[in-house]
Amino acid sequence: QVQLVESGGGLVQPGGSLRLSCAASRSIASIYSMGWYRQAPGKQRELVATIISGDRRNYADSVKGRFTISRDNAKNTVYLQMNSLKPEDTAVYYCNYRPFPGTARDYWGQGTQVTVSS
Repeated sequence: QVQLVESGGGLVQPGGSLRLSCAASRSIASIYSMGWYRQAPGKQRELVATIISGDRRNYADSVKGRFTISRDNAKNTVYLQMNSLKPEDTAVYYCNYRPFPGTARDYWGQGTQVTVSS
């Protein structure tokens, strides 16, 4: 089992910034990928960003240029820096731990709420 503890969510005004953190109870150094997904009310969960072994990064088109995913292997932690936030970024953000390619062995965090509103 892997426990994932997310933090950093909250209420922010449009144009503001937040940094999400996800601390894993096991090593992230050699797993396939870590990622962030989000789910807005009435919508399906969607990919926000992933960082894959070898430091390849993928982003949803809607967040490219605004969000940055990074990781600290020594702390077993992955981060999501979110800048220029928009109201449509409002969602519950979930951390994903994927030890192998494919979703069969995924672990998920409990989610952290991000609300962008004036």
